[in-house]
Amino acid sequence: MKMVLFVLCGYALLFMNLGTSHAGNNSVTYDGRSLIIDGQHKILFSGSIHYPRSTPQMWPSLIAKAKEGGIDVIQTYVFWNLHEPRKGQFVFDGRSDIVGFIKEVHRQGLYVCLRIGPFIESEWSYGGFPVWLRNIPGIVFRSDNEPFEAEMQRFTAKIVNMMKANELYAAQGGPIILSQIENEYKNVESAFHERGPPYVLWAANMAEGLQTGVPWVMCKQDDAPGAVINACNGMKCGETFAGPNAPNKPAIWTEDWTSQYQVYGEEPYLRRAEDIAFHVALFIAKKKGSYVNYYMYHGGTNFGRTASEFVITSYYDEAPLDEYGIPKEPKWTHLKELHAAVRLSSAPLLAGDQTVVNLGQFQTAYVYKSKSGECAAFLVNNGSKDATVQFQNSPYQLSPKSISILPDCKRVAFNTGKVSAQHVTRSWTPTLKLDSAQNWREYKEAIPTYDNTPLRENRIVDQMRTTNDTSDYLWYTFSFQHDSPNPESTLNVQTRGHVLHSFVNGVLVGSGHGAHRNTGFSLENKVTLNKGINHVSLLSAMVGLPDSGAYLERRDYGLHSVKIDGKDFNTYAWGYQVGLFGENLQIYTDTSKVQWNRLSSAHQPLTWYKTVFDAPAGNEPVALNLGSMGKGEVWVNGQSIGRYWVSFHTPKGTPSQTWYHIPRSFLKPTGNLLVLIEEETGDPLKISLDKVSVANVCALVSQTHLHPVSSWMYQKTENLNYTTQNPGRRPTMKLRCPPNSYISKILFASFGNPSGDCKNYGTGSCHSEYSTSVVQKACLGKRRCSVSVSSEKFGDPCPRISKALLVDAQCA
Repeated sequence: MKMVLFVLCGYALLFMNLGTSHAGNNSVTYDGRSLIIDGQHKILFSGSIHYPRSTPQMWPSLIAKAKEGGIDVIQTYVFWNLHEPRKGQFVFDGRSDIVGFIKEVHRQGLYVCLRIGPFIESEWSYGGFPVWLRNIPGIVFRSDNEPFEAEMQRFTAKIVNMMKANELYAAQGGPIILSQIENEYKNVESAFHERGPPYVLWAANMAEGLQTGVPWVMCKQDDAPGAVINACNGMKCGETFAGPNAPNKPAIWTEDWTSQYQVYGEEPYLRRAEDIAFHVALFIAKKKGSYVNYYMYHGGTNFGRTASEFVITSYYDEAPLDEYGIPKEPKWTHLKELHAAVRLSSAPLLAGDQTVVNLGQFQTAYVYKSKSGECAAFLVNNGSKDATVQFQNSPYQLSPKSISILPDCKRVAFNTGKVSAQHVTRSWTPTLKLDSAQNWREYKEAIPTYDNTPLRENRIVDQMRTTNDTSDYLWYTFSFQHDSPNPESTLNVQTRGHVLHSFVNGVLVGSGHGAHRNTGFSLENKVTLNKGINHVSLLSAMVGLPDSGAYLERRDYGLHSVKIDGKDFNTYAWGYQVGLFGENLQIYTDTSKVQWNRLSSAHQPLTWYKTVFDAPAGNEPVALNLGSMGKGEVWVNGQSIGRYWVSFHTPKGTPSQTWYHIPRSFLKPTGNLLVLIEEETGDPLKISLDKVSVANVCALVSQTHLHPVSSWMYQKTENLNYTTQNPGRRPTMKLRCPPNSYISKILFASFGNPSGDCKNYGTGSCHSEYSTSVVQKACLGKRRCSVSVSSEKFGDPCPRISKALLVDAQCA
């Protein structure tokens, strides 16, 4: 028999993203199986990376790490309020350089899914809408409303034409293979009654009329009209997705949430790598899914005031690439292995027929077999216990809640519940303590009174409409005559703002704040009044604008009721000041505009602080440790690295975020200006500049684990059957330190039955005395090392039982 051989050995060849170089024009169509790019059906793995949540200097590395992780497509939203902060005035440079970002994706040979929206939610302030949009007469967002549709079409066409002008669509030889219009509209459609369905149809027709040459999608829109593909969002689309709404549309998953965004006052959500892999494999096997996007693959940083209400500055730090771009292990590698196993199965998945075989109460096999004989199987165990099943007359051991992938319907290449990838522990190492009072200066923010405010109204005004999102802050002031001999009174304020600081005669009398999903609150304080004129100054602060829900244009924020001893001041002579005085002068860029003083020993609320520092050596990521501060915003060389709110603790009693990322590109070698506005009474002398690195790497691999998918080698015969060329490979423990570091110490090593896991471990009843020496010989002084999990290496301390190897090592 004539043999047609091809050897796919290692990630460099086996898992390269075939078909993703864009040398020529690529037509993009689809059918019920998948997207079809230049005539080829594709199974595509995608990762969300948002260009404004990182920096242009970070983009190449992030994209390269995504590609190394088996990602084919980079998915990003388009941020309307970032690009058009004022109507007709566009910004497309720096972190807003969407064209530069897409060109970098293209340069690295990946595709792009462009989610224009232009409503995006994304935990981004106002869901991506520019605030000026709400000031258009008669406008109703996201409905069959002429003023809104005119603006939406104008901006969408602006972006599409920009992409065309730069030849970025696939039909022009560019990387964009998909576009998205609207975003999760089904969540709010019913609120618009008869104005909802016509808007969906209009949006679809408008988008398709722009003739991009690539398909459009609508996520969470089961009735996506015409040729627009309906897509799933969520964590379990293999279970929840109703499927394409037409037989000629593919099953697409636009948001597989790798964790969840975090808000101030709440704990982070930690989604396990096993769970992500299980549901991706289930979507592919059960729903015939051919496109899966991880939201987020890299979350990044909500710089400035871009985060939506109560969302922390760090975004999706638990993604496969963390906020700093460091692989989050074992998530990154485990998903890389999943992608590789699916690619081994891609031919029957794309060309074969699906057969569903019942293997037990909670066990199912999804088998794909093509007419040419190619076969792939996904053995699903939905139960909570190990299960042994019979498939094609052979036994298979399935881990609890796992899926085994058999690219040839015979041998298991990957099991979603068996994680061989290393775990990593990040560390923040102080490199510069800003503890010298001589190097700090402070400027006390003035407390305005009614007499020196520039805006006047005889009523309480809406904060959002008054500030137009030019500041988080709005001062509400009034003065009144107090003639009672009793100086003690009660001030009661009800607000829809997020934070409130109350001052009477220049003295802070109380502060309060709301919480995510419950933003409004009341603040009642006993106050001492002067006989005669008294000045009340109320600082209302927003912590981001809302990003979701119907009728965003109708939302009201700020104060809505003020009483003193029961007397209503709602309709009264009020004075207003938008923003803080130092903020309006932009003293974070030019500190000479105000008089700075030496740091005082007593820290007062509403104080600006500044100091100068030199950048630490090296290229590791750096972050400010603001654990000693309360709430405010921080700038480095005039660029805001975001809001901080360390004093708002989680139920476990810790800050939601302590470290705040400073991109290296924000820094100069020397003389970097650091400016903070502190609303409370934080201590700047305890701030430090820390380097972020991987301190420890740890792996736990048993003899029942699979060998890495990258070690599979195949031979293809004329009848297109696959056979394993290297069946003797053993499970392998692999450790890898980051670039420019090496394994300096073995903290723990045990071959036998070690107890616990990488977070908490110990030696079990079975332990090889050679464990440490074998691992030290293989790993010390190296950046990466591999040790097969076998008794040949370590001896056999306990015959006839399955053993495991657990190693914890230090990187230096």
